[in-house]
Amino acid sequence: MDRRPSLDPAVAEIRRAVRGALAEVSGPVLVGLSGGADSLALASAVAFEAPKAGVEAHAVVIDHGLQEGSDTVARRAAERAGAMGLRARVVRIEVPPPAEGGGPEAVARDGRRAALIADAKATGAEAILLAHTLDDQAETVLIGLARGSGAASLGAMSPERVEEGIRILRPLLGARRATTRAACRAEGLPVWEDPHNLDRRFLRVRVRQDVMPVLEAELGPGVAEALARTSDQLREDAEAFADMIDETIEDIVEHAEAGIAVSVAALAANPPALRHRIIRHVVASEFGVSLTRAQTLEVARLVTDWRGQGPIDLPGCRAQRAGTRLVISAA
Repeated sequence: MDRRPSLDPAVAEIRRAVRGALAEVSGPVLVGLSGGADSLALASAVAFEAPKAGVEAHAVVIDHGLQEGSDTVARRAAERAGAMGLRARVVRIEVPPPAEGGGPEAVARDGRRAALIADAKATGAEAILLAHTLDDQAETVLIGLARGSGAASLGAMSPERVEEGIRILRPLLGARRATTRAACRAEGLPVWEDPHNLDRRFLRVRVRQDVMPVLEAELGPGVAEALARTSDQLREDAEAFADMIDETIEDIVEHAEAGIAVSVAALAANPPALRHRIIRHVVASEFGVSLTRAQTLEVARLVTDWRGQGPIDLPGCRAQRAGTRLVISAA
């Protein structure tokens, strides 16, 4: 009796993850494809699973034009997607120079995300599938820890979020980078090696090449998984606080001249974690400014330790105590 050849475990793992994601959608989906191992493994699994799920799927390759020959790389990635059975197209974007204090990685990422969302809207896609892995998640958490980021940032990447009405799905957040590479080898997929992934000018590359291996060697295996679990827990906490803020803020906030006012008594009655989040939320919502930890604590002192001190100047706005209200107004 003939037996079917056994399915490679890595291919099976990626397909299971994609199958779960596609079970949650009903409309067309886009796969963000670069030609690297992660996105190739994702595209291959989508090409296999989407027809069975009755979901229309396409692949989109974003060409940033940041490297010589990027148009050739993008074209080949699209051709590979086509060979898998996915309709694929290349979208060329212009990436502006990074703002002061920013980096090319962030600018390219923002440009890529905007282009994918625009393409999804234009084609009527319900969701965009991205190929971030557990290793990407762990690196993001570690970088956030080093920068002293808050719980919301340490929550890192969510398996699902909605941006501009488009669902962003990351079905491979539970898979290791080694698994996507093994899946590509098993399926004979030629992988493009992005030179930027070896460029030590980028912090993420140094974390990947130097920091994570040292942590694994000194602390034992499982560091990446532990960091990913930490992000899951912090993301749950952040979502819970967001719900509490939404429930609380309507009762304690009112409009003021050129700004917004918050009840001092209500803020003081809340625990510090919620009080600080309300302050940051109000400033971000009204003025589009993200306060640092130090700035947030200074504003909170106007509530819990007010001794007649004057206004506090913040980026784009000013906070001051006015009787029983904390008033935050345009600078």
